[in-house]
Amino acid sequence: MENNILLAIFVLLAASVALVPFARALGLGTVLGYLAAGVLIGPYGLRLVSDSESIRQVSEFGIVMMLFLIGLELQPSEIWRMRHKVLGLGVTQVVVTATIIALVIKLTGLTWGASAIIGLAFAMSSTAIAMQSVGQRDITQTDTGRASLAVLLVQDVSVIPILAAIPLLALGSRLKNEVNIDHVVAAVENPIDWLTPLALLGVFLATLLAGRFLVRPLLNYVARTGLREAFTAVGLALVIGAALITQYVGLSPALGAFVGGVLLADSEYRHELQSNLDPFKGLLLGLFFISVGMSISFTVLVSDPIRIAALVIGLISIKIAVLFALATIFRMHLADRLLLAILLSQAGEFAFVVLQFAQSAGAIADAEHDILSVTVALSMATTPLLLLAFDKLIAPRLDARSEPRANDTIDSHQKIVILGYGRFGQIVTRMLRAQGFEMTLIDDDPAQIETVRRFGVKVFYGDASRINLLHAAGVDQANLVVIAVGGRQRILDIARNVRRHFPNVVIASRAVDRGHAHELMELGVELFERETFLSAISLGSKVLVQLGVAPNDAHHMAEAFERHDNQLLQDSYEVRADEDAYVGMVRHSMSLLNEAMRGDQPPTPPDKRDSPRAD
Repeated sequence: MENNILLAIFVLLAASVALVPFARALGLGTVLGYLAAGVLIGPYGLRLVSDSESIRQVSEFGIVMMLFLIGLELQPSEIWRMRHKVLGLGVTQVVVTATIIALVIKLTGLTWGASAIIGLAFAMSSTAIAMQSVGQRDITQTDTGRASLAVLLVQDVSVIPILAAIPLLALGSRLKNEVNIDHVVAAVENPIDWLTPLALLGVFLATLLAGRFLVRPLLNYVARTGLREAFTAVGLALVIGAALITQYVGLSPALGAFVGGVLLADSEYRHELQSNLDPFKGLLLGLFFISVGMSISFTVLVSDPIRIAALVIGLISIKIAVLFALATIFRMHLADRLLLAILLSQAGEFAFVVLQFAQSAGAIADAEHDILSVTVALSMATTPLLLLAFDKLIAPRLDARSEPRANDTIDSHQKIVILGYGRFGQIVTRMLRAQGFEMTLIDDDPAQIETVRRFGVKVFYGDASRINLLHAAGVDQANLVVIAVGGRQRILDIARNVRRHFPNVVIASRAVDRGHAHELMELGVELFERETFLSAISLGSKVLVQLGVAPNDAHHMAEAFERHDNQLLQDSYEVRADEDAYVGMVRHSMSLLNEAMRGDQPPTPPDKRDSPRAD
């Protein structure tokens, strides 16, 4: 199987298709479905694929991409606002959890060095599982989502110093040989270079400048070409490049991707990048979970089930207790405390790296490494089950959690998405903004975006007809979508997608003409305006005034025409499929319209009916 990559990929995808929807239907979540798929096809199942390590190395890029997309959601100012959670919650969680676990492990007879390494490894949580669950629950912007991100960021940053400390911690290990002693001596004689902080600062500044003066012009250039595959390639290159830069200076690739995402968070191309990269992230994360399932050694599990069960239960219990206590200090709601503790209760993917490095350094024995690796994998499998128990048993009992958020009931804070920022969209936007409404603006014309940016207007680049972009723009959480793009069919395509995938969102749309308006009505769009209708009425009113009709009379005549033509639009909708009936109705309505307008026209004094004015 390993020699046939196409067959291996087919088996992975087939197992995912077979088990993941089934697990989701049972309410177990997608993560558990992927883990089960890995167990089924792995070396301890049907043995269809046995090289789980190679698959994991590839699929871990999904974690890198996920952190890039998370970074795109966060403005630098938002990171600064999170500093208290990052320092108080994140750092404290790592230190306290590692200390408690190390003390417990020391009681089993291991050395202080080995115990400390295991404590640090187990203090890590799974970024993939936690943020995947946060995203599926749509709680990224809540206290729980922000707190989870703060803790995970600290954990990702701490991986590098942990790996650097392992050779030193191995001094107290029971296992020492010539190679390991050489590693330790090298670590002692060559401490962290004092130039490293300056190098890191230089890399960050260079990345900041590149994002401002290189990446954005590049994105603008690619956007002008109109090639989606080119934009996707640029997005992948940005993620890989950011990861490579931080990896080169000795930091976590995931951290580099996150920083790269943050630097582009205020870019007008943010939503387009999200929509292009999100499918890759989901697929690679699925492969990562499958690789974790494949790595569960049932031989080790069967040989010492009581010890492994004790490790898993103890690990989860300690992490839940520490996280719950810290969340209490930060005055989070009871339900949020429990949810945060469960989301981060497992050991993380970096624990595999730390344990592997510790084994190579001689800090832990091979048998201990196998048991600890199985413990990490099984702890990941417990999280979906704990979340299911939380949803079914705990959340329903917490009445406060089911209360709607206050800002969801405030009309002035409704979420609005404007699709299209040409002349039509600008007028709508200016009227709404004048009343204090905030909105997300999206357009696919790079030149237009560059032009309005000079006036301080923030418009995101993206193709509004794509479902992924609509998700990235938050349409699923919006109250109103205004379709202001040009093009008859394009408007219909967008309206159809929004109505199909976001049925609860109100749609207000631009219509090309009467027939186009009827097509929008078929899709359930009730708020629309023909793009030339009101402007033509307004011009007609001005022409009447120019021809000598009193301004007040012209205004009433315009109102009468608009009212009766809108009624004709509604009536003709019922017979639009019958051409003869439609033509007959329109011809009859024209005569009725003339009579109605004459009837609505107010009397005008004879002296006001002058000849056309020369001016």
